[in-house]
Amino acid sequence: MRKFNIRKVLDGLTAVSSAASASSAAQQQQAGNRETEIQETLQSEHFQLCKTVRHGFPYQPSALAFDPVQKILAIGTQTGALRLFGRPGVECYCQHDSGAAVIQLQFLINEGALVSALADDTLHLWNLRQKRPAILHSLKFNRERITFCHLPFQSKWLYVGTERGNIHIVNVESFTLSGYVIMWNKAIELSSKSHPGPIVHISDNPMDEGKLLIGFESGTVVLWDLKSKKADYRYTHDEAIHSVAWHHEGKQFICSHSDGTLTIWNVRSPTKPFQTITPHGKQLKDGKKPEPCKPILKVEYKTTRAGEPFIILSGGLSYDTVGRRPCLTVMHGKSTAVLEMDYSIVDFLTLCETPYPNDFQEPYAVVVLLEKDLVLIDLAQNGYPIFENPYPLTIHESPVTCCEYFADCPVDLIPALYSVGARQKRQGYSKKEWPISGGNWGLITQSYPEIIITGHADGSIKFWDASAITLQVLYKLKTAKVFEKSRNKDDRPNTDIVDEDPYAIQIISWCPESRMLCIAGVSAHVIIYRFSKQEVMTEIIPMLEVRLLYEINDMESPDGEQVPPLPTPGTGSNPQSIVPQSHPSTSSSSSDGLRDNVPCLKVKNSPLKQSPGYQIELVIQLVWVSGEPPQQITSLAVNSAYGLVVFGNCNGIAMVDYLQKTVLLNLGTIELYGSNDPYRREPRSPRKSRQPSGAGLCDINEGTTVPEDRCKSPTSDVKDNSFSRSRSSSVTSIDKESREAISALHFCETFTRKNDTSPSPCLWVGTTLGTVLVIVLNLPPGGEQRLLQPVIVSPSGTILRLKGAILRMAFLDTTGSLVPPAHEPWREHNVPEDKDEKDKSKKRRPVSVSPSSSQEISENQYAVICSEKQAKVISLPSQNCIYKQNITETSFVLRGDIVSLSNSICLACFCANGHIMTFSLPSLRPLLDVYYLPLTNMRIARTFCFTNNGQALYLVSPTEIQRLTYSQETCENLQEMLGELFTPVETPEAPNRGFFKGLFGGGAQSLDREELFGESAAGKASRSLAQHIPGPGGIEGVKGAASGVVGELARARLALDERGQKLGELEEKTAAMLYSADSFSKHAHEMMLKYKDKKWYQF
Repeated sequence: MRKFNIRKVLDGLTAVSSAASASSAAQQQQAGNRETEIQETLQSEHFQLCKTVRHGFPYQPSALAFDPVQKILAIGTQTGALRLFGRPGVECYCQHDSGAAVIQLQFLINEGALVSALADDTLHLWNLRQKRPAILHSLKFNRERITFCHLPFQSKWLYVGTERGNIHIVNVESFTLSGYVIMWNKAIELSSKSHPGPIVHISDNPMDEGKLLIGFESGTVVLWDLKSKKADYRYTHDEAIHSVAWHHEGKQFICSHSDGTLTIWNVRSPTKPFQTITPHGKQLKDGKKPEPCKPILKVEYKTTRAGEPFIILSGGLSYDTVGRRPCLTVMHGKSTAVLEMDYSIVDFLTLCETPYPNDFQEPYAVVVLLEKDLVLIDLAQNGYPIFENPYPLTIHESPVTCCEYFADCPVDLIPALYSVGARQKRQGYSKKEWPISGGNWGLITQSYPEIIITGHADGSIKFWDASAITLQVLYKLKTAKVFEKSRNKDDRPNTDIVDEDPYAIQIISWCPESRMLCIAGVSAHVIIYRFSKQEVMTEIIPMLEVRLLYEINDMESPDGEQVPPLPTPGTGSNPQSIVPQSHPSTSSSSSDGLRDNVPCLKVKNSPLKQSPGYQIELVIQLVWVSGEPPQQITSLAVNSAYGLVVFGNCNGIAMVDYLQKTVLLNLGTIELYGSNDPYRREPRSPRKSRQPSGAGLCDINEGTTVPEDRCKSPTSDVKDNSFSRSRSSSVTSIDKESREAISALHFCETFTRKNDTSPSPCLWVGTTLGTVLVIVLNLPPGGEQRLLQPVIVSPSGTILRLKGAILRMAFLDTTGSLVPPAHEPWREHNVPEDKDEKDKSKKRRPVSVSPSSSQEISENQYAVICSEKQAKVISLPSQNCIYKQNITETSFVLRGDIVSLSNSICLACFCANGHIMTFSLPSLRPLLDVYYLPLTNMRIARTFCFTNNGQALYLVSPTEIQRLTYSQETCENLQEMLGELFTPVETPEAPNRGFFKGLFGGGAQSLDREELFGESAAGKASRSLAQHIPGPGGIEGVKGAASGVVGELARARLALDERGQKLGELEEKTAAMLYSADSFSKHAHEMMLKYKDKKWYQF
């Protein structure tokens, strides 16, 4: 891709804009001065771009941590991302700039801070006391690789273990190294002849902070006395160690090993383990050792006052359990529960009532971080049920293949979807409240409903409530259940055009007002759904088959007949029966043995029970033609007022009346032009050669007008990138210019021809060659007549041209307001209407929100058309182009949407070169041009969408949705809307030592770590060992480059306000912390006095 010069583009935009304005002056006078009356209110200061929130499961998770007092969960990923979760609705996303994998996370418990250790050997201190956490300090190790970290509760000294087997100590307040180092050779001395391997574990004895337990990978464990700087005990075992855990009394610890065993050691008996357990090993007779098992990757040892301790471990299954799913094992007394997981276990943590390691732990839940899920297990209930997860972590349950975003929906939609979705919920969850309950919600400053719809590879569709920067699943629809499932590969009909995911969703067309839903799937199928709150039993699924092909004059069709001429109005050239598919295999091939007239999927012919929610109205399938599979659908539109659905691909276009279940139009793209074809194309016989798999639809963009080395147009590829496994996405390699796909469809009520005096219902069709054609719709009257009389469809002869494939069309009225397509208000269809209602419905015409229907005849409209390269505003009925804007010369627009913002409308575009742009309407003045992100993969192109009120989103990873805003107002309100992670909470009291322990010694021994590790005692660390990097931290501001000086000033003002606000909050929180410190035990109180003058979190 060429280098992109933003200044040149902006200059070009301005030049084009002014030129367009000048050239249109004459046209404006001819068309009357109406255009000049439109007052445009949007200015560049209304726009600013910034990310808002990220939803979904953290992609490729690698680390887990929990603050037991704040009740906040942190997850790190392999790409350096950090996700923090509090109570449902409180979430936060941060990113390490290096992008290195997070190997470990450690909370400074109840301090509002977190330490992250990364694979590039850096440590970072995050300040969580602000809505957008920031890094305060970083420390980069130069000579040693970090393998394990440990921060004792209420300590400021972090132990850092390395690959060389050494331990360094970091002061987390100043983020500097202490001169105190534990060298591996001093730790093991002569106990081993070889290097003990990297550090895999560090922890202090719960009852004596002066004793540090160090685990080396090779199997050696050392109990180190910090004061005397020597080892008290060394415990050697011949199996490699994966993890170590203490019993809270500090007299025993447990190790997990690579042979699937657990060894429990008494601290004072280093010669051999007190007990060896093989949780999943088969006990052999004759006292032999059990068979070795898979490594136990982690073990935790948690005690309870009332009963036996819990030993919880991951891994350790026997080798003969091939194909068994990953397991978490919970051993409690004599019972062992093996809990199977859907994905491999990355890490787990046991949640306990106390943060103090020297007290009975009282575990109540286990958080299990899986490769693609987060599971919480309730330890207090029999059978260990899981908690119902309230976070939106199931976006990727099946891979997302497309998505749509609707802001400012009808207010009754979310409750309606929620009520039908509530019945789909699983049973058997824990009865308890979700235990991760920290943080506070932000203020809700946006009051409009927002819905996100995701389409998935398994044919499912999910509706999400996305209001006020949260996300919650409302309802799930399984579109695949209408089709017969093949039981095994042998009986699979050889008709599918994709090897996997034959039900995958490619396009979603939804009318929020009427609640009509239409989807196009990868197997060239279209399903229309109607929303109902009643359950129905459908005896026969209504179905149509459409033979949509690129007909050629000199190509014989199987029956030897010629291509039919243009269909007569109201009739189609297809079978219009609605009986279910009944093609026996014999009739599925033509006389010469080629597969013919069969669809790719088989519709069920048994009765189908349809639950409340979306219910099938009609299934439409494209069929094979003379051995060629149907081409994937490239565009789709549904209109509830007209009762029509239309779809197109690179062969042509088909329109269906879903009320009468008939095909109204079935034309090859060239036939749409009639005699007006600007390319003078003579239909040619297709060559029989097939393109290689995954070629996508033909690259059919504007032929000669662009140099050959330009980026390939993604118009076709964008939609089917994830389906590139298809055996034959593009079957016939006809010459470039003769293959033209339908790329945009728009139903509307407007002027169809130049001499029209009033608007009428019509369909505007856009193609990949930049042509817009208009089809006139002649609808019968409403009521019963609508079901009896045919809809008459005829091309109008109107043809408009743009550069690049057409992406989007919209219409403005004479005041410059958006004219939405006509729609029918939703009503319950499964309840018989009473007489009054019937009379009303007879009289009722579809709601056309178009003001034009009631306007004077002379008043005009404006068509807004956006292509991959340019946008045009065309005055109707005169069809004069009054404004034109070349959006990009060197790249192409991936997504263009006409959206409302601040009581006005604009055109928003996302380009393949990473630029997000907005233009005023109707004059197409550039308002925003920001370099946001380059098109790094087709997933972004397939899922990026803009919606009203300055909102946009895309799939940033296979599991996460990134939302962003291009509205200055939303950017300013974002701080208030984000939740607070840190809330002042009193630290629980330390466990009581008891009278006798206090009198005769015993109980927890404290340690003055400052005395040992401070500079006065330990000296300075070697400068070359690690380098301190101050963080950008502190003042949070809304990131995002805005166009114009106004954005900069707004951000500066925001930062200043934020600073004042934070300093005020800091005083309150400090006071709250001092108050909570008074209730500490003597030990904690002394620490507070010692450290209160060194507040690391001040910025």
